[in-house]
Amino acid sequence: MRPNIVSEAGLSTRAGQWWEGIPFFTSAVVIVCGTIYLVCLLTGYDSFYEICFLPSAVISQFQVYRIYISILFHGSLLHVLFNMMALVPLGSELERIMGSIRLLYIIILLATTNAIFHLVIASLAAHNPFHHFQYLMNECAIGFSGIIFSMIVIETSLSGVQSRSMFGLFNVPAKLYPWILLVLFQLLMTNVSLLGHLCGILSGFAYTYGLFNFLIPGTSFYSSIEASSWLSTCTRRPKFILCTGGNPSGHIPTYSGQNTNSSGLLSGNIWRNLSTWMPQRGTSSQPTQDSRFPGSGRTLGSGQLPLNSDSNLEARLLDNSSPDHPAPAIGTREQLSDRRQPAVDNAVAASRGPATHQKSNNLFLWVLKRHR
Repeated sequence: MRPNIVSEAGLSTRAGQWWEGIPFFTSAVVIVCGTIYLVCLLTGYDSFYEICFLPSAVISQFQVYRIYISILFHGSLLHVLFNMMALVPLGSELERIMGSIRLLYIIILLATTNAIFHLVIASLAAHNPFHHFQYLMNECAIGFSGIIFSMIVIETSLSGVQSRSMFGLFNVPAKLYPWILLVLFQLLMTNVSLLGHLCGILSGFAYTYGLFNFLIPGTSFYSSIEASSWLSTCTRRPKFILCTGGNPSGHIPTYSGQNTNSSGLLSGNIWRNLSTWMPQRGTSSQPTQDSRFPGSGRTLGSGQLPLNSDSNLEARLLDNSSPDHPAPAIGTREQLSDRRQPAVDNAVAASRGPATHQKSNNLFLWVLKRHR
């Protein structure tokens, strides 16, 4: 019964550490999306026609609210779990680079541009003179995955990596990574919005190429928002990150020390990070060395002495005290200290075993003969 209690405590502790390492805005999105899904599940609400992104309703009835509300709703447990698991590493990395308020603005900008691309492509496809794809105008889309595809493109551009890992099995060129994900999701999953994901990729590339620079304000804009009184409660949170990259509480939350430059949406690093929640059996008793403090060390207050250094010291003493290497004359003060030494030698020798004890006795008898 006791091991089960320890395992549960270890799992909860690791989950708490993982959650504390997620910055403010990213964790807020996870909470909002998860809460909305639970409310819909408990109330039995499964008709998303009123809130989904519907191109025909946005154009004909000018229901702009659908652009921003639809990204917070998800249709199934797998849908919300997969999107949030992808959001946590991507959003955390971008939020630490941009800051919480800047990332919020970028998410709103990406949601807007995704919708514009979606409306333009759907309208052109539905009214082209060759073949009318009218169903694209009546396609009801929900979920955060369009924003996630934009974030994948942006994070890949910021990291500067040349390749990405797919499922931890093989690497692909970083420039092709979002396109391969687009094809895989379309082939492996049902009811996936191809146009929604495609528009997310297009918005991400437009952002990285600087096409939205005229829509992005300077740092002073975000700093003025962070300094406002109505946001002071949020800015004092330890997980909140300023637009300058700092944190008002002096704490920048991080969870994993692994290099995230080569990690992708489906790379092995995410699954390794998730597996660290579980307590491991048979781990080494030696602590992991911190790269910030290289070298060996000893815990303060520890009663154990380094055995290797003691053995080397005894070897040097025996070598220097042998008849072939006569010892120099010893002063009166040193003789007094030598008379106190047998008690210490006996205590140390008793803890080391018979062989070391015999060496210490021989050394002590030889020193007494020399003094006489």
